[in-house]
Amino acid sequence: MSAPHEHLSSRRLDQFQAYRERMNARILGSDGHLGIKRFFNLDTKAYQDGSLPKNTKELLGLVASMVLRCNDCIDYHLIQCVESGYSNEELDDAMNVALVVGGSIVIPHLRHAVDTMDLIRSGEDTEDSGK
Repeated sequence: MSAPHEHLSSRRLDQFQAYRERMNARILGSDGHLGIKRFFNLDTKAYQDGSLPKNTKELLGLVASMVLRCNDCIDYHLIQCVESGYSNEELDDAMNVALVVGGSIVIPHLRHAVDTMDLIRSGEDTEDSGK
């Protein structure tokens, strides 16, 4: 039997994604500010394939998010990186770069990132076993 906090933690990514979608829809709705809409569009376009492929840009986004200490951003980019096929070893290597660049203040966010990776991977195992 799992502890109650483990059940809540396993829902953390679902809650994050639902909140992100709900708030983005509200922010970008018909009455949304044009400048904010343009920034969101710029952010979306920055991660599309270009001279660098999308998956490389997501990995760069992960490193930048860790150095900037944004847990929501870390979660988002980790989800994208895992969906792009990065292994834990590749993600660990990228997170090492973030730690070296950002210093010891990144350590709490490294813990968060590792927890998020565990949640993502455990969800993959659950989904794969149902196929």
